[in-house]
Amino acid sequence: MFAVFQTGGKQYRVVPGDEVNIEKIPGNVGETVKFDRVLAVGQDESVEIGVPIVQGMAVTGEILRQAKAKKIIVFKFKRRKKYRKRQGHRQEYTRLKITEIGKAS
Repeated sequence: MFAVFQTGGKQYRVVPGDEVNIEKIPGNVGETVKFDRVLAVGQDESVEIGVPIVQGMAVTGEILRQAKAKKIIVFKFKRRKKYRKRQGHRQEYTRLKITEIGKAS
């Protein structure tokens, strides 16, 4: 069984047991979180697509880690104007282990 759910403006296709990095959500390591914006659910050949969400379905996961991604360098430059700007950015994320896809309770 698989599900497509939405969080942080992004969509993720997951199956139970998957580990995914999602946009940072509040919570501590070991806590359980539930996502009710499930866009599609499928098993084998049958797929149920929501309009826009599948009613009564939820994806449950456990928070494994709250961390920051590798640093990226943002470099702005304008030629012949002596303008250079160097800036770094580390995006925060939450590592999540999908434990269950099923009915929302």
